Amino acid sequence: MKSSTVLLAVLATLCASAVAQAQAAVSNEQNLAPTYSVNVISRTTRAVKYEHRSGSTKINFQGTDLMPAASGEAKVESKRGAMKIDAEFAGLDKPTSFGTEYLTYVLWAISPEGRPVNLGEVLVGNDHRSKLDVTTDLQAFALIVTAEPYYAVHRPSNVVIAENAIRLDTAGTSEVVDAKFELIDRGGYIPTGYHFDPVVLNSRLPLEFFEARNAVRIAKSAGAETYAASSYETAASQMKQADELGTRKHVDKKALIAQSREVVQTADDSREIAVKRIDADRMDADKNREAAKLADARATSKSEMQARMQAESATGDANLRRDEADKATIEAQRLQHSAQMESDMNRAAANDANRATAEAQQGQKDAEAESDRNRLAAATSDQQLKQAVQDREELRAKLLQQFNVIFATRDTARGLIVNLSDVLFDTGKSTLRPVAREKLAKISGIILAYPDLRLAIEGNTDSVGTDAMNQQLSEQRADSVRDYLAKENIPSASMTSQGFGKTQPVASNDTAEGRQQNRRVELVVSGEVIGTTIGIAYETLPLSPRP
Repeated sequence: MKSSTVLLAVLATLCASAVAQAQAAVSNEQNLAPTYSVNVISRTTRAVKYEHRSGSTKINFQGTDLMPAASGEAKVESKRGAMKIDAEFAGLDKPTSFGTEYLTYVLWAISPEGRPVNLGEVLVGNDHRSKLDVTTDLQAFALIVTAEPYYAVHRPSNVVIAENAIRLDTAGTSEVVDAKFELIDRGGYIPTGYHFDPVVLNSRLPLEFFEARNAVRIAKSAGAETYAASSYETAASQMKQADELGTRKHVDKKALIAQSREVVQTADDSREIAVKRIDADRMDADKNREAAKLADARATSKSEMQARMQAESATGDANLRRDEADKATIEAQRLQHSAQMESDMNRAAANDANRATAEAQQGQKDAEAESDRNRLAAATSDQQLKQAVQDREELRAKLLQQFNVIFATRDTARGLIVNLSDVLFDTGKSTLRPVAREKLAKISGIILAYPDLRLAIEGNTDSVGTDAMNQQLSEQRADSVRDYLAKENIPSASMTSQGFGKTQPVASNDTAEGRQQNRRVELVVSGEVIGTTIGIAYETLPLSPRP
């Protein structure tokens, strides 16, 4: 009995020590003010389009270079309204081997468009094995497993330790696509200037408690204390309650787990809010800088134009004075000739003529000197105008590069043409997919920095279907893009939208690939600020634009 009492006392001491370490780490981190940033990278894996209501099939999991020994298998079964996934893993090492901020694993479904869906936490048992039964509403997806600081993350880290491998007997592999998705770079949860103490796991406390600790300090490092103060304070208060539960002599694990999971959700929400607000502040600062630069360029261009006009006016005045000087010289020479013929009678007149000639010649020299100065001023004005043209070309190249990051963009005589492929819409529909709205929001953020830009939104289809149906669909898709951009604060007066149906193909409609290229919505970006105006150099006769 005495031994049991001593053992309980030791365990209670270890538990209190672990909680004290957590509190001390949070206290130390509050004295730091690091700069938080997230680097996003891309990764490619294979996705499978599973047949609807076709029964079950199997896929394998294979370890990546970060954990070659990892393996597993999953049964994917199509149910009414969802896909059921029964996964089992083996050979999993502890996640803390990748860094002190990683405490657990998460199973993700990745759509072909790159949208990640958190399916659930993969808990590692003592035998390095784990099982997980989950569902997803995706029909086509890839499966990966990543190391994470806590279970409720919204975007996968790039610590990918396993990914699906298609078997020879996997059903539904007739349509296999490359799924590209964004990942938080390794180390992205620890900002510059932070030092997270190694996590000392205590078997008496559940893993969720330490995940909650990770979530709170990661939210703080992301700036949540400043940019999402209300949510962060709630998370900190919930964490304090979890600490109190963990220091009790008899720990109620169920209550502690429930409290810890609530902390994780609240802390991650505050981190997401902070990151979005920081991004918004940065975009506002960039927009203000670009607006100031544009205003400076306009003022410089106006000043240069006025200087050129003044130089041209001065040149005209100098030419007029030179003509007058020439006439005066001729008249003086005539008087001198007359004076020479009547030298005795008109010597006084000859002297006057000589003085007039000298004055006229001096006036001519003065006029020529002033003309040279005016020509130099005109040349300087020309150079300044060339610089203004170069600034417009640099801005045009910068916009081309920014748009190309989001959509394929080409530079034409009409302006910068941004190509929105048909994957942004469901087949035969004009409703924008979520990924389309996300990318169009990025486009609008760029365009809002340049109020003088103009947009012509043009919808196109392939040749499948009737002319009337294709014309209507192309108009509706162009209108959907215009309406969404208007919601993103793009002025309606700076946009037009129209549909061309199947009349403007860019590839042959005889192949599936050509038809896919023809199904597109194009944004024609133009304006005086980049040297083009909509309506110049149309390849085909356009329809009347609809406001």
